[in-house]
This record gives sequence, structure tokens and C-alpha cells, in this order.
Amino acid sequence: MPLRKLTLDEARRLPLWRQPVALLALMAAAMPIAFATWNALLNNFVIEAAGFTGVEIGWLHSVREVPGFLAIGVIVLIMFIREQVLALVALVMLGVATALTGWFPSLGGILTITMLSSIGFHYYETVNQSLQLQWIDRARAPQVLGWLIAIGSAASLTSYGLLVVTWKAFDLSYNFVYMAAGGVATALTLAAFLLYPQFESPEPQLKTFVLRRRYWLYYALQAMSGARRQIFVVFAAFMMVERFGFEVHEVTALFIINFVANMLFAPLMGKAVMRWGERRALIFEYGGLIIVFLAYGGIYYFGWGVVLAGALYVIDHLFFSLAFAMKTYFQKIADVPDIAPTAAVAFTINHIAAVFLPALLGYLWVQSPGAVFGLAAGMAAASLMLAMLIPRHPEKGHETVLSGTAVSPAE
Repeated sequence: MPLRKLTLDEARRLPLWRQPVALLALMAAAMPIAFATWNALLNNFVIEAAGFTGVEIGWLHSVREVPGFLAIGVIVLIMFIREQVLALVALVMLGVATALTGWFPSLGGILTITMLSSIGFHYYETVNQSLQLQWIDRARAPQVLGWLIAIGSAASLTSYGLLVVTWKAFDLSYNFVYMAAGGVATALTLAAFLLYPQFESPEPQLKTFVLRRRYWLYYALQAMSGARRQIFVVFAAFMMVERFGFEVHEVTALFIINFVANMLFAPLMGKAVMRWGERRALIFEYGGLIIVFLAYGGIYYFGWGVVLAGALYVIDHLFFSLAFAMKTYFQKIADVPDIAPTAAVAFTINHIAAVFLPALLGYLWVQSPGAVFGLAAGMAAASLMLAMLIPRHPEKGHETVLSGTAVSPAE
């Protein structure tokens, strides 16, 4: 691993492919190769290998979200490990755990390996969010974040495309695909260790617990986002397998459509947030999600078909991709030294409901799947009301429409 350390100003003189944004792009590509492949195979793997029902899938996702709830531990780790190094170590952990997933086709084995991969995923995501907000210029942040989403979508699309083409043609096994995807993600991450210097952020990050009163709206948006998103992540794709009998290549084909849409629209969404602001972007997202979740419920209550379900899945992802507007909202109101510890706190807040909600809703799912999506629509409505409190031009001292005067950064 290179020992050279560069400030962000010095890094601008490097070739474009060795600059901080290029490293963010490489990590944005490596992570979904492992995670998206794991996710694409998950529902079929657990049903075929371990006989999962809605109850077991709920418990699986509750276990998967425990490391997200404990993301606050990043604050302790960055006392001893640089954020850039921690992000890459977490990515390696995700890659290795993904590679080993197929070796444990039982409830206990799947839960254990899921916990290990989840530690890598959530700690990477926590630190990656912090690095993005430190390394990307605030004026360009929405557009650059949109491009990073598009890069991740392209990596997922490549993984899914290979699955669709090769799964039946070569009669691939779950074990082979998991090992290949995890191995590639690990190799890319090790390359990032070797090719990039250590980048010094302009202001050192606080390495203590940070919970500020003036960030309360950001915390509330994170809490609602985490609860609402869990319902989609856990049950939307599971519905496609359980209700409509989708096979691996069919689920993967749906994911491909989804990520093509993200590749095309995420950069445009970044430009839209730059032009219209975080308030309007999030209001649009949450209003759309209310309609989407109500329509999901209609699939069960009124017998609407598979075409609508697939279309809703893609539309749902497009709305969720606007969630980066929460990051840029926080970037505008935050003190720079608060970014890393607040990213950890926000990730923990985001996962409070995620620890227990999937397991509880797994029991509701076996009684009334439509009611699960109705609950998600209610959560989207609550998020919409919170988004209306974001100012048109948020900044430090004007964090919400209720903030009439500047406040002390220490509050």
C-alpha cells in the first residue's frame, strides 16, 4: 500500500485516473459487483437451498442490518485507521464474504456469512459517504454523486448481464457465481490499495460522538428512509419470486432493466438537484413513493399482474436514487469536521428500524402482504412532511424552514 500522502490541492495535479474522485469511482464499481450479485441470487438461493419463507427472509434481513445499526463504531475505528484505508478494508471483507456465501446453504450458515458481509458493506458505506462529502466540491456534489450512482449501476448491470447470459447456458451453480463476483470485487479493491496515495482532507475530522440539535431534520429523514427502504429491499424482490415464480435469470433481467434506467437517469437527477434544490427533489421522491407502495398493495388486493409489479420495481429504484439529495443537504448545513462522525451516527439512525422491522414484518407478510406495502406508503407520507421543512437554500444557521436565525455550530 502506498505510503505517500497528498492534500486534495496536491492531488489535483495527478493524472485524472489517480485523483480522489477516480478512487471513489473505482470503489463505486467494486462494491456492487459483490453486493448486487449476492442480492440477485439471494431470494432464489435461500428458497431453493434452505427453504426460506417470509419469516426466515425477515430474520435474515434483520441480521443483515445489525452492522448498520452499529455503524457508529466507525467513530472508534477512525481513531486508529485512516478513513480511506478503512473503506478499502471493509470492501475486501465484503468481497471475501460474498465469495464464501455458497458454501453455507443452511439457515445458520447463511445468517453467519450474511453478518460478515454486512459488516463490510455497512462500514464501507458509512466511510464512503464521509469521503464523498469531504472530497467532492460542494457546488458540484449533486452532479458528481449522480455520476457515481451511474457507475455503480453500470457495474451492477455488467454483473447481471453476465448472469442472464450464462446462468442457464452454462448451468452455473450458486457457489461458482458467488466466488467469481466476490473474487473480482476483492481484486479491484486490492488494486485500489496499490494504485492510489493517501488523500488528506482539508480539515481533520472529529473522532468523537457528534449529535447536534441543528441536524435534527437530517436525522429524522435518515430514520424514516431506513424504515421505509427496508420494506422495499426485503419484500419487493421476494414478492417477484414467491408470488410470480421468477427464476434467477428472470429476477436478474429485472435488475438489468432497473440499472439501465439508473445509468441513464442518475446523472440527470444530479443536474436536477443542482437546479431545483434538495427540497423539491425529496418532495418529488416521497410523493412518488407513496403512489408506488400503494400500487404494490393493489397487486395483492386487486390481483394486478406481473408486468405492473416489474414496472413498479424499476420506478421504485429510480425514486430511491434521489436519496443522495439528503447527502448534499447535509453537506450544505454541516461543519466539515462533523462529516465523518455524523455519517456514522446517521447510518446508525438509518438502521434503527432495520434491525427489528424486517423480522416483525415477515410475520405480517405471511398474513397480509398488501398491509406491509400500505405501511411503507404511510412512512413515505411521513417523509414527505419532513421534506417540506427543508429550506429552498439550506445552509449553516438555516437548516430548516423553522430556523429563522443563525445558531452556534456547537448546538
